[in-house]
Amino acid sequence: MKTLQTIAASLAISTILTACSNDNQATPVNEEELITTLTAIFTPAGGGASITLEYKDLDGDGPNEPVKSVSGPFAQNTIYTGVVSFKNESVSPTENLTAEIVAEAEDHQIFYQKTGTLNEFVYATNADNFDANGNPIGLQTVFSTTAAAAGTLTISLIHLPNKSAVGVANGDPSNAGGSTDATAQFSVVVE
Repeated sequence: MKTLQTIAASLAISTILTACSNDNQATPVNEEELITTLTAIFTPAGGGASITLEYKDLDGDGPNEPVKSVSGPFAQNTIYTGVVSFKNESVSPTENLTAEIVAEAEDHQIFYQKTGTLNEFVYATNADNFDANGNPIGLQTVFSTTAAAAGTLTISLIHLPNKSAVGVANGDPSNAGGSTDATAQFSVVVE
């Protein structure tokens, strides 16, 4: 009887192992890249000093706090065009992840949320700021200043947002869903 149980157990194990080993189909995996650095450069129309916002978290989820910087205040009554880029600086050479975001444009969207008395940040209307379906990628934004103001700007990169949801195409992430690949918040001043 014990021999019969041993044979039955052996057959069951070999069936399981055979079933597992017959899986010859590879499942493509789109591994999430580590984004250590988010940089937004705002260039004023008509010339002048650019404003650079930068967020670096070189150790990812490590113990060190991210380093954030804003190169200076924005000028009043000025139109700025902002361009955002993403990098992984934890490897050598540094990986420029912006090209991957453009290549997978339908799967990504960048959102700009402001607080305080700042004016809105809107998507630039350049054709390359939109995916093949006419939905925003958001790598370029326009910030038009008027009077003195202060507040925060949060820049977020969302993976697999629902770009057809209410408000998403206008930059409202409330209904976007998806997952956040990167986010950074900056204190912004207009003088």
